[in-house]
Amino acid sequence: MTLFEIAQLIVRILLAVVFVGMGALHFVPGPSRGMAAMIPPALRLAPPAVLVAVTGLCELAGGIGLLIPATRVAAAICLAVFLVAVFPANAYAAGKTDRFGAFATPLVPRLVLQIVLIALCVFCAL
Repeated sequence: MTLFEIAQLIVRILLAVVFVGMGALHFVPGPSRGMAAMIPPALRLAPPAVLVAVTGLCELAGGIGLLIPATRVAAAICLAVFLVAVFPANAYAAGKTDRFGAFATPLVPRLVLQIVLIALCVFCAL
């Protein structure tokens, strides 16, 4: 195993833990309600609770998919697309700590975090 492959493995495991952990939070009542409130009104194409459950399943599937050799590239690409898709909700909530608490990460740090996570997903897909 090369150093590059070892690095990819470590990043895949860490990302899997992050995505599975965040995905699981989508099904915990308190955090789930907070996430539902973060969905911008214009993007509420389904009931917010349904959107939160669907995005939670996406994170769970993506995190697990990173650990399965046959699906890791597809999972990494799908997670990168997912991170772009959920960014509007994070931007909507940015700075609204009075309403969203810990989920209201200021916009610039959230954007940087999203870019780093996307880059790590791409790294896993190489």
